[in-house]
Amino acid sequence: MAKYLLLKHYQGGPERTPEGCVPMDQWTPQEITDHINFMHHVADTLRDRGEFVSADGLSPDGTFVRFDGEGRPPVTDGPFAETKDLIAGWMIIDVDSQERAHEAAAFLSSAPGPGGVPLREWIEVRAFMAEPPTVTE
Repeated sequence: MAKYLLLKHYQGGPERTPEGCVPMDQWTPQEITDHINFMHHVADTLRDRGEFVSADGLSPDGTFVRFDGEGRPPVTDGPFAETKDLIAGWMIIDVDSQERAHEAAAFLSSAPGPGGVPLREWIEVRAFMAEPPTVTE
């Protein structure tokens, strides 16, 4: 088994440009409920298969923080990546293969959006490192 991070971005699918995506704050309450219920359905399905680890949605708001010597760390509200690149949420799965991770990501990508139409959004699939990288000289 290997763990994978499935990242949901604020991006459109192949037929939807990011500019053509309707932000969730413009969806109807029923469309939001249907979308969230589908996310729970995906998690339950993966849980039943023994593949679900964790999942959560993220607020579009955030800050950048860094170490800048001793004292109070600098905090800023930017610069941020373009809106199309922000992460909307994530799911961690533990599956037998990268192929299975891709299948789970495709299932997640079929979540309904406005009008109940599958979003077909791009899901970023990233494997967790099993061990730190080896440095050779």
